[in-house]
Amino acid sequence: MTRISIDSGPTAYDVLVGPIEAGLAHLTSRFGKAAPVLVSEPRVFGLHGARLGAAFGGDDPILVPEGEAAKDWAVLHALLGKLAARNVDRDTPIVAFGGGAVGDLAGLAAALFKRGCPIVHVPTTLLAQADSAIGGKTAIDAFGEKNLVGSFHQPALVLADPAFLDTLDPRQLRSGYAEIVKYGLIDDAAFFAWCEANGAALLAGGRDLRHHAIVTAVRAKARIISGDIHDRSGRRALLNLGHSFGHAIEAEAGIGQLLHGEAIAIGMVLAFRFSAQLGLCPASEAERVARHLAAAGLPTRLADAAIDGNRLLDWIARDKKNSGSALTLILARGVGEAFVDRSVDRPRLAAFLAAA
Repeated sequence: MTRISIDSGPTAYDVLVGPIEAGLAHLTSRFGKAAPVLVSEPRVFGLHGARLGAAFGGDDPILVPEGEAAKDWAVLHALLGKLAARNVDRDTPIVAFGGGAVGDLAGLAAALFKRGCPIVHVPTTLLAQADSAIGGKTAIDAFGEKNLVGSFHQPALVLADPAFLDTLDPRQLRSGYAEIVKYGLIDDAAFFAWCEANGAALLAGGRDLRHHAIVTAVRAKARIISGDIHDRSGRRALLNLGHSFGHAIEAEAGIGQLLHGEAIAIGMVLAFRFSAQLGLCPASEAERVARHLAAAGLPTRLADAAIDGNRLLDWIARDKKNSGSALTLILARGVGEAFVDRSVDRPRLAAFLAAA
């Protein structure tokens, strides 16, 4: 079991990477005899619910739709109603057991219900274990946009068991791998080189490699978000490498049509290629990124998603990182050298997208 402490301002929490059974003692010591309420989705609960048992609320789960369909006003309303029907109190831990969508939905419900209940994440996808379960961002999709309505609600505990990935759909696994690679591209060139050397074996089922990648990504995220828990000072924005492009791609394709990591893979390649076009980054570095993501089975071009680049600028202009009329993108000077550019030239970006 690997334990990683996350500094989330006034409070702190642990991310435990290892067998879920070993996390039981931590859950009990954190909440005593309070009976958790489990929020999951049918497929995940059917595969793994028996491992959780009554101690995690597995004897009486609340089930929500799978994937992005869970991140909906009506589903959020129904979940809050079920918490009310059970008379959940403010000390009751709500356990989110599933992928990133379940975590986002349950985390937002926990933030809202009675002005805040503790949320424990037990993520079952690579994307959630390495990225989305950490950091306190919760949200649902709304008005055709990804994660438009949400709140910051830090978890009380995160239990990430790589064994859950053994039953993960290969496409979902590749999607999560895109977020693993992201951490190498932001500020750890050595980790990106590790991904180049080990990514294929990781995707093929290497559990030790998966453990190492998850721990590396969680530690990187802990370091980046420290001191910028609410994404205001700018450093945390680095985690959005590829996301301004990726969220625009998801919105244009229709939320849920592409997996999140697939859109982010294309977005990261676009960020590096735009950086190269601006003279910030060697073109060879941009192609190195595209080559590795393609080798992992991820899309790397707008054509792979049947997206017209001319239609993306309006979506990018709605991005939460923008301030006023200025566009903000995460660009790069090379692998491991990402930075925040808050004064992106709109006409030049428009021309780049049109050509892409």
